[in-house]
Amino acid sequence: MKKSVIAVAAIAALASATGAYAKAASGTIASVDKKGDSFTLSDGKTFALPENIEVETLKVGEKVTVTYSAKAGKLMVSAVQPAK
Repeated sequence: MKKSVIAVAAIAALASATGAYAKAASGTIASVDKKGDSFTLSDGKTFALPENIEVETLKVGEKVTVTYSAKAGKLMVSAVQPAK
């Protein structure tokens, strides 16, 4: 039992140190950078898009919910959906 608790604690510590936990943010798209494959929400947060999400699908003024994680100082998107 102690070994499994220690293993879970070690995994949690490692994941938090690397920023592996996904976070979510909602807001209105304020700008889209097609050359930089990124967009900025009205709160000022800028998100970088992966290869599988096309920046052309996003529009200024669109309300979205973004799932992301911090990697190498950037907010890397894993999903973008219309806000409910």
